Amino acid sequence: MKMFRTMLAAAALGLVATPVLAALATGEKAPKFTAVGALAGKPIRVDLATSLKKGPVVLYFFPAAFTSGCNVEAQAFAAAIEDFRAAGATVIGMTGGNTNQLREFSAKHCAGQFPVASASPELIAQYDVSLGLKDEKAGWSNRTTYVIDTDGTVAFVHSDLKPNEHITRSLAAVRSLARK
Repeated sequence: MKMFRTMLAAAALGLVATPVLAALATGEKAPKFTAVGALAGKPIRVDLATSLKKGPVVLYFFPAAFTSGCNVEAQAFAAAIEDFRAAGATVIGMTGGNTNQLREFSAKHCAGQFPVASASPELIAQYDVSLGLKDEKAGWSNRTTYVIDTDGTVAFVHSDLKPNEHITRSLAAVRSLARK
């Protein structure tokens, strides 16, 4: 009985410590935004409406610049950027964590290939991507990738804290839009 209670307590603690990954659903309108960001180490403004005029947008939220999974994900998006461009898509990274380091992050891990921008708490709430953390990590977003079609609707969502499949799945979604 004592073992059962220990297992039950551990399971309950796991549920409390694990963030709930929610996101906008496919078919919903993506909230428009303009944000301060960086590209190749230089400050820029990122505007979703302007980007959508060029084609679909892969908007990926990541927890924080210069964290291990976020470094891997940014490097993988940078390595695949020509594939995204060939499919007509623009890639934009967004974070609420370590935003004071975005200029350096954009040059180093994004290899100057796509912009990353600071996601405000309001934008994180609108896209429903909060990690729900407290203290110095309050405002960090979970790892969620959206493919937004040119009409502003969400065509694809992948939410997983592991960065592994975000690039391949979002690229496949962009390519499927081109076949419509």
